[in-house]
Order: sequence, then C-alpha cells, then structure tokens
Amino acid sequence: MYFVGVTGGIGSGKSTAAQRLAAHGCAVLDIDGVAREVVEPGEPALEELVARFGRDILLPDGALDRPRLAAIVFQDDDARRDLDRITHPRVAARVAERVQALVQDHSGPDPQLIVIDHPLLVETGQEVWFQAVVVVEADIESRVRRLVEGRGMPEEDARARLKVQSSDEERRAVATHIIDNNGDLASLHAQVDEVYADLLARAEAAAAG
Repeated sequence: MYFVGVTGGIGSGKSTAAQRLAAHGCAVLDIDGVAREVVEPGEPALEELVARFGRDILLPDGALDRPRLAAIVFQDDDARRDLDRITHPRVAARVAERVQALVQDHSGPDPQLIVIDHPLLVETGQEVWFQAVVVVEADIESRVRRLVEGRGMPEEDARARLKVQSSDEERRAVATHIIDNNGDLASLHAQVDEVYADLLARAEAAAAG
C-alpha cells in the first residue's frame, strides 16, 4: 500500500484532483465526507456541539446547519478550537477504521494507491502519515470566486475561511507534488495524470524495495 495525501486550501480544487485519481483506480477517502458523518443526528459529536453552541445551529429536522455553525466559528478563534476539539478526534478514529477496511479489502500483487482527500492535512500535522503529499494550488481571488459563485458562500465567509487555513508556503514545504489549478479543468486533469504516473512508479519502487 502506498498512502497519498491530497490537500489544498478551500476552493483550490483538491477534491476535483482526488476524483481524477479515483478515475485512475485509486482508492480515495474523503475527509470532508467523514467529517459530515460524525455530526449527523444521533452522533455524540452533534450533541456536544449543541451543548457548546446552542440549538440555533440545528435545522428544523435536527440536522446540523453547517453554514450557521461556520459563520460562528470562522469569526471566533475560541469557537473554532472548540469545534476542532469536539470533531477532530472522532474524524480521526473513523478515518482509521476506513483505511483499515481499504487495506483489508485489497487483493492482488499490484501496489495500491490509497488517496486521502484531506483539507486540513498540514494544519493538523498529519503529513507525516503519508508517503507522498499532493498539494493543489490556486490564487486567492480564484478561490474566493469559486466559493462565491460555485457554492453560494458569502464573500466575507469565504475570506474568513481562507484566513484560518495554512499558507501556500506551508503546504509547499511538505509537498512531494504541486499542482497549479489556475487554469481550466483540462489543465488540471493533465497535471493529475502526470502526478498519477509518478505516484504509481514510486509505489512500485517501494513495493519492490
């Protein structure tokens, strides 16, 4: 098994890059998806969040109102730390379970690339878990535009989220591969295809050695 972390700031296109790797046959685990799971109704993390932030963070059906919670925590460092304290250990535990399942389900002699799509890989210091780290970059204004136009996020919220994430320089410091996503989708896919070929060669060399 060869473990690859894919990361980048919000709006950089890292998940699109991870999806392209999935199209090549890589097993991909989306950390954002796991993070949504651990705060679903009935989960202990959601109960703790309500105790900390109040019932106003819930939708009428009892689900978490993610935009409302985000508006709170990305303007308040203490609130964001409390959110991280409640959710991060549960996300990490569930990710460990999923990775173990991926490893156990794999059969065959070929090295398998297991890709973790992780938005906070650098912020949480988890780059040490991976044999390769792919960083997807885009300039700030492009990322803000994608968040506002593509996700309907208020510009103020978009810039607040960018502000609390790691810088491009911090991500580059741990990267084995860097992808520039300031162009179009075809350009992104072409770069990911090149990265995939290199990752596969590295995985094969590691398995042989």
